Amino acid sequence: MRYIRVYRKRGMGIFMEQKSRTQYSAYNTTVGLVSRLMSIIMGYIVRIVFTRMLSENYVGVNGLFTDILNVLSLSEMGIETAISFALYKPIAENDIEKQKSIMNIYKWFYRFVAGFVLGAGLLVIPFMDVLIKNKPDIDNLTYIYILYLINSAASYLLIYKKTLLDAHQLKYIGVVAKTGSWIIQDIFQIAVLILTKNFVLYLYIYIAATVLSNIYISRKTDKLYPYVKEKDIKPLDRESRSSIIKNVKAMMMHQVGNVIVNNTDNLLISAFVGIVSVGKYSNYYLLIGSIRQVMSDAVDGITASVGNLGVTEDASRVRKIFNAAALFNHWAFGFAAVCLFELLNPFVELSFGEKYLFEMNVVFILCVNFYIYGITKTSKIFHNSLGLFWYDRYKAIIEAVINLVASLLLVRSLGVFGIFLGTFVSTVMTTLWVEPYVIYKYHFKEPVYPYYLNMFFYFVQTAAAWGAAHFLCVEAQHILGITGTISLMALRLVIVTVTVNLIYIIFNIRSENFAFLWGKFIRLLKDRKQSRNGEVK
Repeated sequence: MRYIRVYRKRGMGIFMEQKSRTQYSAYNTTVGLVSRLMSIIMGYIVRIVFTRMLSENYVGVNGLFTDILNVLSLSEMGIETAISFALYKPIAENDIEKQKSIMNIYKWFYRFVAGFVLGAGLLVIPFMDVLIKNKPDIDNLTYIYILYLINSAASYLLIYKKTLLDAHQLKYIGVVAKTGSWIIQDIFQIAVLILTKNFVLYLYIYIAATVLSNIYISRKTDKLYPYVKEKDIKPLDRESRSSIIKNVKAMMMHQVGNVIVNNTDNLLISAFVGIVSVGKYSNYYLLIGSIRQVMSDAVDGITASVGNLGVTEDASRVRKIFNAAALFNHWAFGFAAVCLFELLNPFVELSFGEKYLFEMNVVFILCVNFYIYGITKTSKIFHNSLGLFWYDRYKAIIEAVINLVASLLLVRSLGVFGIFLGTFVSTVMTTLWVEPYVIYKYHFKEPVYPYYLNMFFYFVQTAAAWGAAHFLCVEAQHILGITGTISLMALRLVIVTVTVNLIYIIFNIRSENFAFLWGKFIRLLKDRKQSRNGEVK
């Protein structure tokens, strides 16, 4: 197991602390999970108070304005991903001067992005009537949008330094800082909603939390890596600068596709169905998106370790970890998707009321898209961490076009279900197979068909587990005659947990990937035990 250097400040100097990639991945994953779970609980409480204190029009406007600004975030162009990749090698080689040069370029990139988001966001205002069907009667609607815009632009200031932490495999520091600010923000927002029902004051707190957390992360980075504050910065060499610009261009295309696929649903629902349906989807997205974010944070914890792995190990080692990670994501997201399908509607009804419910076909396609997202997450992490952006740069544009065309065609006959079905169609036709193909061809330099066979096998497993779990949930409810929402949810959770995981174990227990993951888990437990006993590795 390879060990990585991490630099800490001691007095005016820097010393090295040795930890393994597995340990860093474990830290990042554990902190990501715990932090995200805390933020989910607080966010859920805020949303309940939000829906009780304010009308459903405010819920819809919140979702719509968030998606508009997420679309504008494509101006970030994937700069963070390209810069992270550029940092992996100089960090592995302890090349501090090159790290300083790269971070200086990154700083100016993000200052430009903040200005662009602010300017482009202001240009959206004249078209607000087009984006909102049946415009709601909300006071100061334009001013509310401007507050969302200010928060979005402010999110780019100072936060660029967090990328240096992430590239050093210290992602958990930024996660803790963000989570702490979210919890404090949520407490104040709950108080404001209950005491005043003032949505504008609610947004002021939102902006303050964003700015203060960015300042904290910036200062924390300065403390851990004081060289990032130094003024004597050498110009980046021409080859490195060209490589960064090339990767930024490629990531810009990827970002366009990602934003259109993932952040235009509310815009389409608002324009073709109505703002009330946006409010419904916002509640579902709060739950589905929160679970997805928890799991993404857990998986993203390995990103910097994969980047280091790519510059220090041979392709066969990377492929072995890639295939094991694919099994982990299939298992985790498959189990979560079935849980969501069985529990979402009872939970939404209990939390927000029956008027916020979607039909089961809409819930089903949302959960399928959640699972597909999880399956593609592995290839996306390796694809980006290994710097393979350029080879499939047009894929994202094609995906975006397919998504928009399919959603626009299907929404007229299928409504909200058609919009989400369009997302499924575009992902299956592009990302699901293209990114693994690029990884195998350009990094592993091997045929990709064994991976495709594994994926097909995983889909069969999930279909079997999903069908069996749903059948047992329906039969158990009928036989036991349970009518209470909480009791029903508890019953379904137990059935899904046992059924899905048992089926996955039966299918995978003899596989090489399962053995690899189990071995890593046992090794990590031993390392933790040694650390507690004060043993030096």
